[in-house]
Amino acid sequence: MERTLTIGKLAKAAGVGVETVRYYHRCGLLPVPERAHGASRQYSQQSLQRLHFIRQAQSLGFTLDEVRVLLQQDHGQCGTARALAERKLSLVEDRLRDLQRMRAELKRLIGQCHANGTEECCPLIDSLAANCGSDHGRAAALQCR
Repeated sequence: MERTLTIGKLAKAAGVGVETVRYYHRCGLLPVPERAHGASRQYSQQSLQRLHFIRQAQSLGFTLDEVRVLLQQDHGQCGTARALAERKLSLVEDRLRDLQRMRAELKRLIGQCHANGTEECCPLIDSLAANCGSDHGRAAALQCR
């Protein structure tokens, strides 16, 4: 006989809260088991595996809508899953480029602050103010010059 779990034990085994399990029910990602004669719902090991699948997919950046698509794929049908993963990878690579650009710019501005040697003007604030276009930003930038 297959071992069954209550919703609390299922949630704990998957490392999520009970409300997360209920949310996945509402989203249609996790089937709601029937109650056996008024007793509490009993979840199968298959439900636990499905919950682990959902969480693993989310950890790779897939949205719940994308997870839904992945759950509908058979093991032998890789095309849709591969296309979703390729799109996700492209987004991750774009984000990495943005983060690397931000890192380089922050390092540059911090270096300017260290080299500044004066407290009268902050090159970082000056740079940000010059790029913001507001009157307050221009006033702050003019005070530095």
